[in-house]
Amino acid sequence: MSRIGKEPVAIPAGVTVTVDGQKVIVKGKLGELAYTLHDGVSAKVEDGKVLLACVNDKTHGNFHGLARALIHNYVVGVSAGYTKQLTIEGTGFKAALQGKTLALSLGFASPKLFEIPEGLKITVENDGLQVTVTGIDKAQVGEAAARIRSFYPAEPYKGKGIKYLGEHIRRKQGKKVA
Repeated sequence: MSRIGKEPVAIPAGVTVTVDGQKVIVKGKLGELAYTLHDGVSAKVEDGKVLLACVNDKTHGNFHGLARALIHNYVVGVSAGYTKQLTIEGTGFKAALQGKTLALSLGFASPKLFEIPEGLKITVENDGLQVTVTGIDKAQVGEAAARIRSFYPAEPYKGKGIKYLGEHIRRKQGKKVA
């Protein structure tokens, strides 16, 4: 049996979890998320906690822990939300919002455009040098932040590019003069 799957998911105040067959619906002040359980995994709500059970550990054990982790992420997402912050470093590098598009000026001939997905909120602060991605779905927030970062990841020689807030870029020494 999965050690992660055995742990119950606590439901905080203001969040409701309903189980309808194989579908788990989580509603909170920030929105609503739904997850469909795999065959062999079942869920029930008891005493303010979501309990997951697995029919057969050999064939469905891997989905047991996965389902618990995703439901926990949904509960946290609809109650508090998720945030990823990116910083932009480099001369002339900046970000700007243009309606539902994030325009990144990263030293290329034309700005890189990122269409903001539905359900996410992106803000630009600090004169275009800090981008904040917020939303209720942890996977969607992480995916959007990773795609924005992929336009120009921070490089190790000068440190220019886009990096996560608090990420340490290991610097390399440049060429030696003969």
